[in-house]
Amino acid sequence: MSLNIRRARPDEAGVVLALVRELAEYEKLLHEVEATDAMIADALFGAHPRLFCDIAEWNGEVVGFAVWFINFSTFSGRSGIYLEDLFVRPAFRGKGIGKALLSHLAKECVTNNWSRLQWSVLDWNAPSIAFYKSLGAVLLDEWTLCKVAGPALHQLAEGQR
Repeated sequence: MSLNIRRARPDEAGVVLALVRELAEYEKLLHEVEATDAMIADALFGAHPRLFCDIAEWNGEVVGFAVWFINFSTFSGRSGIYLEDLFVRPAFRGKGIGKALLSHLAKECVTNNWSRLQWSVLDWNAPSIAFYKSLGAVLLDEWTLCKVAGPALHQLAEGQR
């Protein structure tokens, strides 16, 4: 069997969005997906791309992806990768595809002298947590992820909070 990891192409915004939706369904968050093909295409392939996507193919079939962006650590003084989404279709799990995607991103960090590869995982996702730990990931239990969105975001922007 053949695994290939490559950068997403401009004509694949719909493929990327389909994988996003599959991931959201797995995470029981499908109701939160607002993205459209056009939004994904603009983020990945617009004049100033803010997002990157690597596609995993198994024998030529798209079976997974890693969606990421460059972040920065003021402590290390260097950039890094924030992995927004990692997903392998269930029928293709256990074949090393997720590990290969993470290894691919780690190589991107090392090649560019970036300081870290980081991501979040849902606390109920025990299989993923065990997988990440097996690769040497450290769970940062002392940090709490924060988010301001929707009406609260608009209120904050208007100085109402």
